Amino acid sequence: MDRKFVEFHLGSSDISAVRFGISPGHDLVHAIRALLRPQVVPLHWAWFRTLPPVATSPAFRLLASVCGPRGYLPDFLTATPTGDMTPQDELARLREVPAARLRTDLHKMLDRATGARKQQLQEMIVSPERSRERIAAAWEEVWEALLSPVWPQMLRLLRADIAVRARRSSDAGLAEMGATLHSTVSWEGEVVRVAMTAHEEVVDCGGTGLVLVPSVTMPALGCAVLTERPSQPTIFYPVHGVSKAWFRSGDDALAALTALLGHARAHLVLELQQPLSTSECATLMEVSLSTASHHLTVLREAGLVDSHRRGRSVLHTRTPLGEALAAGG
Repeated sequence: MDRKFVEFHLGSSDISAVRFGISPGHDLVHAIRALLRPQVVPLHWAWFRTLPPVATSPAFRLLASVCGPRGYLPDFLTATPTGDMTPQDELARLREVPAARLRTDLHKMLDRATGARKQQLQEMIVSPERSRERIAAAWEEVWEALLSPVWPQMLRLLRADIAVRARRSSDAGLAEMGATLHSTVSWEGEVVRVAMTAHEEVVDCGGTGLVLVPSVTMPALGCAVLTERPSQPTIFYPVHGVSKAWFRSGDDALAALTALLGHARAHLVLELQQPLSTSECATLMEVSLSTASHHLTVLREAGLVDSHRRGRSVLHTRTPLGEALAAGG
């Protein structure tokens, strides 16, 4: 079968606006699809065994009808990802999706549905405002049961991936980094091509840039794209570094890092997923300012923490090496 491609054409202003994002909504949709088709995500099987029976709930069944088991998923479920998007942000945007956009996306899913699922989608289209509220309520319920318990672990993986790729872009160039996103992605100059199974399109990014979004729950077989306005042109790709034990609790990760670094420094490495001042680190660790400063110096000299001054404060955050260590526990 001939492969199809989505091509993103980047102008000079687009290249300077290439950026990374995080999409809780995208990972939730693919978590639902993973439970519907577990055979395609073997690295998640151990995680599945820890879950409550969420797949039998009415909320799960509603979202499963909306997003389907594979292929195209409604764009309104994945707002344009940003680097600091939280699940609460995603849910708030979902509650504000225009009725016309929801109806359009559900019509696309209707063409791909049969039987009882098709009937359910038809009923949703009749009353899009009510359907939006039902979908948002189901999203919140399924998120709490399915992803909320492991979101901190997922964030560590996502941020580690972004940090490593940002460093690679800085060291080797944007095209070199982009070509390593996935085997289905090629990045040559101002053209980014993503191999797809059924969809082909040429997208002029038009000065808005391109958003690159890692995902923990999507299958490692390929990438997904977002091309229709008002969304930003986006490529979703499987995150690097997922193992069978990725879902381990924060306590497990802390225990593993403690054996390597000691409790105080392990705690710091896990907490520094966002910039913190020296005094904030001291408060978190319940130690003196001088003790916190000493631990941060050791971590900085080991290449796990980066520090820079902002106004009167010195802010500390994990380096790509620190991100990778935190993600691996």
